[in-house]
Amino acid sequence: MKFLSFLLAVLLNCVMGGTLAASVGVAPEVGAIVLNAAGVLLAGSMPAGALHAGVFTEIWIGELVKKLKGFLSGAWLDGIPDQSSIVNNDVIHLVDVGVEPEVLINNTTYPIDVQVLQDEDIPVSLDKFQTKATPVTDDELYAVSYDKMQRVRDAHASAIDEAKLRKAAHALCAQQNSATTPVLETSGEAGADGRKAITLADVLAMKSAMDGLGVPAEDRRLVLCPDHVNDLLATAQTFREQYGIDRTNGTVARLYGFDIYEFAGTPLYTAAGKKKAVDATASTGEFRCSFAFYAPRVFKATGSTKMYYSEAGTDPQNQRNLVNFRHYFIAMPKKADAGVVMMSKKSA
Repeated sequence: MKFLSFLLAVLLNCVMGGTLAASVGVAPEVGAIVLNAAGVLLAGSMPAGALHAGVFTEIWIGELVKKLKGFLSGAWLDGIPDQSSIVNNDVIHLVDVGVEPEVLINNTTYPIDVQVLQDEDIPVSLDKFQTKATPVTDDELYAVSYDKMQRVRDAHASAIDEAKLRKAAHALCAQQNSATTPVLETSGEAGADGRKAITLADVLAMKSAMDGLGVPAEDRRLVLCPDHVNDLLATAQTFREQYGIDRTNGTVARLYGFDIYEFAGTPLYTAAGKKKAVDATASTGEFRCSFAFYAPRVFKATGSTKMYYSEAGTDPQNQRNLVNFRHYFIAMPKKADAGVVMMSKKSA
């Protein structure tokens, strides 16, 4: 049993070493030799939990984290304020400044009044994202090439990233319409499903709503669901001319001061204008929304990432390895007063 565990550890290190080496232009066999040699030299000096059956989980985690960071590049969360540096034990403490200092222009009255800013410490737990375990049998590892475990890792990274974006979109959309969190309704022609299309006038209404909230004109982002993108492509020449011109930063267009992105995982709203739960399914007459936000008033933060791994040597019946990951992340508005939602109205 111990010998089989050792062989599996060597094989997994060969896979990862070969993958890393190939990514930097070095022969895969060189990476495999180096990583296994490092395992022999460091096996007695690694901290508890750092090395499991000779498999370098830190390297696997590092590769996963790089993949996670790369995914957000170009997405609609790219470039918003990152508060990861102040995360502690997967909890972030925000200081919410309730009022901004009043500005006096050409003041002639002294002494100047004192204005106290009320600071409030708000602890926020990061969202926990966990993947279901993926089985990789010994037979698969012996039969396939170096990229088998890389494909497993990439699949977990993609699944986590999609879940992060869906959760972030949900957090950035208002629960319902209010004076500080407008939830507007589309006004275009209704299709066969009764959904009223979004129009350029609706996009302009979102701009007007953000103007009314006092949101600065720069750094506004509009995230459109696919239905709304298709509506605008079908009816608005201005949007068609902009769509897809420059996707180097993830945007699909720019209109009315918005950097426009497309995302299929925006929240669902009921016909009564209430936001449904994350990953809820749509009932009749319920559609995905689009939303706009002011980037500087949103934050994101990344916490810990952990790999869970059980080796085939501990599973005599199935002779398979199991791999999954846990990752902490959050994205949310600092204050719910700088965003607008456009839900699809169902025709009466």
